[in-house]
Amino acid sequence: MLEFPIRTVSIVTLGCSKNTVDSEVLAGTLARAGLDLVPTPEGADALVINTCGFIEAAKEESIQTILEAVELKERGNVRCVVVAGCLAQRYGEELQRELPEVDLIVGTEQYAAIARYLSSDPRYTLVGERVRSTPAHYAYVKISEGCDHPCSFCAIPIMRGKHRSRPADEIEREVRMLVASGTREIILIGQDTTYYGYDLYRKRTIADLLNRLLDIEGVEWLRMLYAYPSHFPLEVLDVMQQRSNMCKYLDIPLQHCSTDVLRSMRRGITRRATEELLATIRERVPGIALRTTFIVGYPTETEEHFEELCRFVEEQRFDRMGVFTYSHEEDTYAEILGDPIPAEVKQQRQNLLMELQRDISLERNQRLVGQQLRAIVDEAVAPDQYRCRTEADAPEVDGEFYVRADVPLEPGTFITATVTDAAEYDLVGTLADTSIASKAAPCATV
Repeated sequence: MLEFPIRTVSIVTLGCSKNTVDSEVLAGTLARAGLDLVPTPEGADALVINTCGFIEAAKEESIQTILEAVELKERGNVRCVVVAGCLAQRYGEELQRELPEVDLIVGTEQYAAIARYLSSDPRYTLVGERVRSTPAHYAYVKISEGCDHPCSFCAIPIMRGKHRSRPADEIEREVRMLVASGTREIILIGQDTTYYGYDLYRKRTIADLLNRLLDIEGVEWLRMLYAYPSHFPLEVLDVMQQRSNMCKYLDIPLQHCSTDVLRSMRRGITRRATEELLATIRERVPGIALRTTFIVGYPTETEEHFEELCRFVEEQRFDRMGVFTYSHEEDTYAEILGDPIPAEVKQQRQNLLMELQRDISLERNQRLVGQQLRAIVDEAVAPDQYRCRTEADAPEVDGEFYVRADVPLEPGTFITATVTDAAEYDLVGTLADTSIASKAAPCATV
């Protein structure tokens, strides 16, 4: 506990949606401890930085943010700096040595410890309901923490530990609470959502969880991110095909297609098995939107492997795709391989692959011109224009649908709009129907 009183706290969140949920839980804990949350660091008594340490670029952003916070403290804009999250979990001792100006350094999920440090009354620092930072109509729900997969490039198990599923009753209670507060779209997240339940029930029970949540009245869209391709539970496809409020959308990071590279990555799958899985997904859930990510510049990736990946992307024609350059991480299985591919080559490969995807995405979007799609309204961007999303688009990572309307639209409203124009990633349209859907819309893919 600090010697001087802390009354206001600002939280800076870096990294992925899983960190967003962590910051929301922390905000709820701090609020129950009697602290006021403020949106900007300037003028706050305390600044908490929820860091990311996944890849080198994320670590650099986290360090830069910490240095900026220390500067704010030196200028007297804040009185206390707390560093938490993945970077602190992984490099806590080094941070303490190099940045003595930071008042407290703690790892992941240390909500109560932070509240006890900042609050003058630690009796009210129990972890519970979170304070939302996303718009009211959608929310991320973390169904598990940690990961059991041995991917050679990944440091997540180092920072987040072994896979731990949340009990289904607890998840259901959270979703019911969110729906009661006006949330209409639930987005399930975890390091690997398809592994859900194995540690609790000795079998994967993600399909059972999906059906349980889809039965909750008021869940208009249920979306699942971070699905692992190896040993994918095919019963999830039955849920997508049968349940109208389950988004026909799947985020399934493949990371590569070459069997040689996948083996070195320790992904537990081959190119042939990957192609069979993708074919099965598309056959059993017609019109599904598939999102994936790839890593280029992995130590064993040759020019031939990269060319194979380019051909694979052209053949598969994913709806959504992201590309990362390989980040050499200490204490991972791939550390021994070194980092032999120059940064400029990695960047070139990333650019080339994304150029391929831009052409694919533009072609797919242009085929939607003239069609009517159902979408959810996210926010107004002008008096008569609204930023929306189709079922094929997750918040923050996918495309947007800009809809012109002559009548006011509330965020969270489900609308039908006609596509009038298309860019590489975004759509433009006009309002066709303002009726609110009680069921999820058909997927906006072709």
